[in-house]
Amino acid sequence: MSRDILNSFSIRQDKVPYFLKSWHYHSEIELVRIEKGKGTQFVGNNIYRFEEGDLFLIGSNLPHCWRCDEIYYKNNPEVLAEAKVVHFLENCWGEQFLDLPENKNLKNLLIEARAGLKILGKTNIEVSKILEKLIHAKNTTRIILILQALDILSQSNEIEILSSPVFNYNEDIQAQKINDVFNFTMINFYRKITLEEVAEVANISPTAFCRLFKSVTKKTYSQFLNEVRIRQACKLLIEDKKNINYICHETGYNNFSNFNARFKEITGKSPLQYRKTFLH
Repeated sequence: MSRDILNSFSIRQDKVPYFLKSWHYHSEIELVRIEKGKGTQFVGNNIYRFEEGDLFLIGSNLPHCWRCDEIYYKNNPEVLAEAKVVHFLENCWGEQFLDLPENKNLKNLLIEARAGLKILGKTNIEVSKILEKLIHAKNTTRIILILQALDILSQSNEIEILSSPVFNYNEDIQAQKINDVFNFTMINFYRKITLEEVAEVANISPTAFCRLFKSVTKKTYSQFLNEVRIRQACKLLIEDKKNINYICHETGYNNFSNFNARFKEITGKSPLQYRKTFLH
């Protein structure tokens, strides 16, 4: 998104059927709070669930995508996604601003944001209140409020790093191929997917696909597919009362032992332990 020529940075409140589901990146840093909506987020080379109340700081040129759950694509006017979104460039306050000695913590925060940050706890609450004021603020008050929010973030230890700090991704042709693969995977993860099939989606040979996918995401397609399946399994374990064996098959695993092993590898818990965590 381009910067508003009338302001040094932009803030908007989106109320839409679903969030933009394309894997994309931009030079602006993004501070986003999910007001309504649930789904799967892709940030850099990692996959997570997002839900209402989540707050993120996404660094410059870090690929990301918020893909809502399937219910949001059913054209139900009562099921909407909503978010507050701030976009700003690192130099929007001037070329020398971040080099001021007083701004050392702020500069470090924006460097850390290149890996994507999730804001937790009291910090989330404080910054979310500022965003609510910022939506309606004008003139110099806007600048004061965004700097206040970033200052709070720069001093907080309630922050979770989302992705690898170095991400090899800067070509639009890669964007389209990887986005096509992501969309295909989200639609077909519940069944067997062959390497030849997914390479065809990217319109390149299997060997070239493996090389491209590993170069961009720092993981194999098999690792990525397992993460997509397990994140879906996490959703079903929390929201669905179906038994674990049923969820195993619903997420593309024909072997419970393999499902259990992959689940523990990715979440650190067995499926049963994970479900019990959210029942208490």
